[in-house]
Amino acid sequence: MKNVLAILKRELHGYFSTPVAYVFIVIFLFVTGLFTFYIGAFYERGQADLEPFFRFHPWLYLFLIPAIAMRLWSEERKTGTIELLMTLPISIWEAVLGKFLAAWCFSAIALVLTFPMWITVNYLGDPDNTVIVSGYIGSILLSGGFLAIGSCISAFTRSQVIAFVVSVVICFLFILSGFPLVLDFFQGWAPQALIDAVASLSFLTHFNSIQKGVIDLRDVVYYAALIAFWLYANVVIVETRKAG
Repeated sequence: MKNVLAILKRELHGYFSTPVAYVFIVIFLFVTGLFTFYIGAFYERGQADLEPFFRFHPWLYLFLIPAIAMRLWSEERKTGTIELLMTLPISIWEAVLGKFLAAWCFSAIALVLTFPMWITVNYLGDPDNTVIVSGYIGSILLSGGFLAIGSCISAFTRSQVIAFVVSVVICFLFILSGFPLVLDFFQGWAPQALIDAVASLSFLTHFNSIQKGVIDLRDVVYYAALIAFWLYANVVIVETRKAG
């Protein structure tokens, strides 16, 4: 665990040692505010809650989170520092986990900095803060799922642009799997068990449940299994590249 923490600190320091991290945070805060107060019609709704804030998170993360993840391994391969990383007395899974946790912490920091919205809601009314806390937990889990996918794809290529585009497409498919348009395609010829399985793969299905204040163990297990699967695939890819 010491090696994982060492990689985490190294990566996290790398984020904040360049202006990119601060630019990302500013963009994230600006866009979330724009979607919440204007597109989400926060004041027009006349309700003291953060539903408009969390409603757009899957779509914001669809582009912002892959932008974080695309450099995790692509940059290492492009600059050649991955060879140096592999010579250190650490295992590949420790490197993968450390880099993932650093990116996850960074995205969580950006999310925490939206706390003025929470304060604003409590100033304007009497919201159910338990639901808001649940929404933040769901948002963190959601970003973890997106990051695990992005990290795995980043290990495939030296190009950050390719890693970004492929990650966005895969994450979009995971979101889309819960839409009626997709489920209707399976209706009539596929068994109900398959339809339910496809629907259960959707990020939205599990995120919306948590966002409403219901933290079901099945939703937590879903995100944990999703993250574990893609990180395992990440380890396999890095090991294969190393052997090659």
